[in-house]
Amino acid sequence: MAVKIRLTRMGAKSKPFYRIVATDTDSPRDGKFLEILGNYDPKKNPAEIVVKEERVRAWLSKGAKATLTVANLLKTKGIEAGTKFN
Repeated sequence: MAVKIRLTRMGAKSKPFYRIVATDTDSPRDGKFLEILGNYDPKKNPAEIVVKEERVRAWLSKGAKATLTVANLLKTKGIEAGTKFN
């Protein structure tokens, strides 16, 4: 089972916020997940990013891959996700 750290969309129409989750790569975007690792609210000014740093580092050490968007969010929090950044 390959694990990805990615965003799942929550909230109402035109008012999205996102959970940062560890999930199986075969699961749909808003489907089953293994663990909630934080959240991201792009509507707040400045955008609010909350991350459980210990758990993210644990998943990354176990071989989980972060998506490019999540890797960029983690970089702002000082966590190196091992993904090439734009």
